[in-house]
Amino acid sequence: MLKRKFGSTEIETSILGFGAGHIGSPEQSEKDVERILNTVVDEGITLIDTARGYNLSEERIGKYLSYRRRDYILSTKVGYGIEGYEDWTYDCVIEGINEALRRLNTDYIDIVHLHSCSLDILKRGDVIEALHKAKKDGKIRVAAYSGENKALEYAAKSNLFDSLQCSINICDQRVIDNQLKIAKENNIGVIAKRPIANAPWRFSKRPEGHYCEPYWGRLNKMKLNTEGFSLHQLALRFTAYLEGVHSCIVGTSNIKHLKENIEIINQGVLPTELVKEVREKFRANDDNWIGQV
Repeated sequence: MLKRKFGSTEIETSILGFGAGHIGSPEQSEKDVERILNTVVDEGITLIDTARGYNLSEERIGKYLSYRRRDYILSTKVGYGIEGYEDWTYDCVIEGINEALRRLNTDYIDIVHLHSCSLDILKRGDVIEALHKAKKDGKIRVAAYSGENKALEYAAKSNLFDSLQCSINICDQRVIDNQLKIAKENNIGVIAKRPIANAPWRFSKRPEGHYCEPYWGRLNKMKLNTEGFSLHQLALRFTAYLEGVHSCIVGTSNIKHLKENIEIINQGVLPTELVKEVREKFRANDDNWIGQV
């Protein structure tokens, strides 16, 4: 699988990453989780992205992959949920990293994000300072921010982060001409989340209350001409091959779906005219379509 140098860091990431939210569900059997995690690495995916908020995800990665730690790049997110500490404080971030190290059964974490905290919290500065302290101490390699819109723009311009994670897909394109452009200029590593826009094509009618409802509305308004490509193929290849995106993370607990995504990615860049149409349709229909957190 194609790999890319991750911004100005010493890290190299696979173009397709694995979003480890699904494997955190208690409904997933331990046997199935072990199998898909090892299949991910066996298939050449080197970026695994998790978070404290993904239930059992960190513990399971530590349990089933720590024996091959040098085979993958580990990304997680912190800032909240540590007993005895106020969320979004210096001490909460420091202890969150310590707890993640224990859960993930590792001596270091490659990329650690502040997990979608507000612009006001970023401007206060103490949580960013905590990331840099952990980096200085060798606990993390890359200080990162995961979020959207104004907070993401602040992070991109601040010169305080070496990596960003945000929603980038056919239904979430404002970032391409704004924060992604800034990231490219500053040589910041970029992880695209939701590259298939939460797959709204699964629903024939508006999925009211479902997390992909906003994207369903956008996609149906855009009325894309896919030119023989499935929407899944179009969406994943569109995001993966955008200039400035280093890796795009897709979550699944299904090995068949995992291998389908790998096959799609390996088909390469979309035709230029199709990419142009996707960009034009978004701009023409954009009705305050801000980035989805």
